[in-house]
Amino acid sequence: MADTVLYEVSDGLATITLNRPEAMNALNVATKVALRDAARAAADDSAVRAILLTAAGDRAFCVGQDLKEHIGLLAADRAAGGGQTMSTVREHYNPIARALVEAPKPVVAAVNGVAAGAGFGFALAADYRLVADTASFNTSFAGVALTADSGISWTLPRVVGPGRATDLLLFPRNIKAQEALELGIANRLVPAAELREEAGKLARSLAEGPTVAYAALKESVAYGLTHSFSETLDKEDELQARAGASEDHAIAVQAFVNKEKPKYLGR
Repeated sequence: MADTVLYEVSDGLATITLNRPEAMNALNVATKVALRDAARAAADDSAVRAILLTAAGDRAFCVGQDLKEHIGLLAADRAAGGGQTMSTVREHYNPIARALVEAPKPVVAAVNGVAAGAGFGFALAADYRLVADTASFNTSFAGVALTADSGISWTLPRVVGPGRATDLLLFPRNIKAQEALELGIANRLVPAAELREEAGKLARSLAEGPTVAYAALKESVAYGLTHSFSETLDKEDELQARAGASEDHAIAVQAFVNKEKPKYLGR
């Protein structure tokens, strides 16, 4: 993978770090390819039990598309009479968002600064967002005459409701950390200086947890949002049977009886 994205697996935790702080972690082609490959690797690796998505530097989590590179690609497209530039949605953004949302394990985003455009989308693709008190969010798309991508038209309405989502998409603005918390975009705020340590603790605790149950919880919530109550009850029955048959469930019950802390295996 390119050094614009760092990937490390340790004790069941995959840490994916956007690593272009000098460009506010903007997404050039090399970064998008590396992020896609890292997200897929983390989602597919059975040894990975939780994923932490973070970014280098203090100013930005990710400001979305690298517009300096993008303008050159658009010019080359026009000269060639083609339209390949926007295929990045299909080739990069969609696979990244899909890997994070559909990963059968919890995903934590540690948002250290500005999250705009696709950067906002990828933060929303995580299951839990730990946010620095100095961070901010911006949909940005309409500001450059584009529509939504990176899954944000699916994730944002589910977090803030369709009315607020439409407002934030039509009229892009900076959403500061406290407002993000009030809207549900941030799950928890921490002082900026403590973000990396707190995110590591949170992600490691999830990596040590009951992975099968976490995967079922993610699937259950996603299913319930788009199906009837009766269908959701049937899905809960199916998923609970899966969780109940896991080694982790037996470990948890025995630990409860013994008044011990369970040591989960993730299976």
